Amino acid sequence: MIGRLGAADAAAYRAIRLEGLEQCPENFGASADIEGAQPLTWFAERLVDSHVFAAGGDPLDGVIGLRPQEAPKLRHKALIWGFYVRPAVRRRGLGVALLGHAIAAARGLVEELRLSVAAENAAAIRLYEAAGFTAYGREPRALRVVGRDVDELLMALRLDQLS
Repeated sequence: MIGRLGAADAAAYRAIRLEGLEQCPENFGASADIEGAQPLTWFAERLVDSHVFAAGGDPLDGVIGLRPQEAPKLRHKALIWGFYVRPAVRRRGLGVALLGHAIAAARGLVEELRLSVAAENAAAIRLYEAAGFTAYGREPRALRVVGRDVDELLMALRLDQLS
């Protein structure tokens, strides 16, 4: 089952979010030490302000965020962010299901989804391409993780062109 998280899910969300930031620092712009210092209320507010979907029970197995843009000139787009599936449950279709759920939730809200992915993350890129995302650019040195530069591939999916 995949569902939207709310403020009451803040502790479970905090646990999987920090795990993702610690285990895969090159895949996130955020840092585990910064977010780990935040109070639980900070995570609860984030769940209220964004669409965050999750699968699994306690603990959660995977999460994905969908953030529609608020500025009037950007409201036709939303960002996919914070996508993480625990290593123990990877390669079982959970990532495909979470991404599909986020895409379905975005339909009718926005016309286009955007995301960035570490250019070295071939598995994630394959997943996004299979869902219909296409690359429209590359940001060299998008992140610096422990002194190592990480390029990001910028990808988009036009929902208004899907059948």
